[in-house]
Amino acid sequence: MVKLSLKNENKKATLTIALFTALVIATVATPITTALSKTTEIVVEKFFEDESDRREKEVEIDGKELENESKRLKNEEQRLKNEKIKQELKDVVIKIDSNQKIKKYKSNFYEEIEKEKRIQKILFAVEDNYRLPISKEHYILQENCKEYILPSNEIETEPIEDAVIEIISPVLKKGNYKWKGIYNNNAISFDMKSNEFKTLIQTGKIEFKNGSAINCVLNIKKELDNDGNEKIIASNILSVNHYFENDKPVETPERKKQRKKREANENQLNIFGNES
Repeated sequence: MVKLSLKNENKKATLTIALFTALVIATVATPITTALSKTTEIVVEKFFEDESDRREKEVEIDGKELENESKRLKNEEQRLKNEKIKQELKDVVIKIDSNQKIKKYKSNFYEEIEKEKRIQKILFAVEDNYRLPISKEHYILQENCKEYILPSNEIETEPIEDAVIEIISPVLKKGNYKWKGIYNNNAISFDMKSNEFKTLIQTGKIEFKNGSAINCVLNIKKELDNDGNEKIIASNILSVNHYFENDKPVETPERKKQRKKREANENQLNIFGNES
């Protein structure tokens, strides 16, 4: 069983703590494949829905019109405050959902639980300082722990379309050798995956000089270490857009082919669009 015990000094504090701890549990108890933002959105909406219902019941119980009107105005004011809080919480959830360290720590926790076969289930509960529950219990069976473990430490990354790399050490002969260059003021080693560009180099059609650079599509592969820190495991140039001669960009044949193909597709779409 996992329990959180928190102090609550007044009614408002109790509500704040209840909401906060509900979000904590949602973070820990949401499977990897489920969007945390959606889960916590449900938690937040349910919390404020219950709070709104409670306030409406208070109004219904009191039969005095003026007092009721005053309460309704206060409720409306509180509703607007709640909307602001909900938006702020959603913004926080987005940050939590994208935090790689939290994902890794959570995954590590469930990995250890999965290894210990004597554990049948883990229970999450939140209590106040009087050991009274202030949130619903939530449990996870040991056999379901795999749903909360990262399938891989590799981080999904988008290729960088117009990366400019200054070439320090090109590979002039055939073989799986790494190139060296400078990207964003950092020295990097990378694999040249563009066979067309490698052929241009090896046949002497392009010569590199001091300060030569290329504009390319760069894919940087990253993974998480055990502490949730990102580390680069590989850098690959998927294609080369331009190389530079006297600081002037020269389009490569492969880029020219890609551009013409893209333009042809766009023209075809425009034709169909005009016909409709």
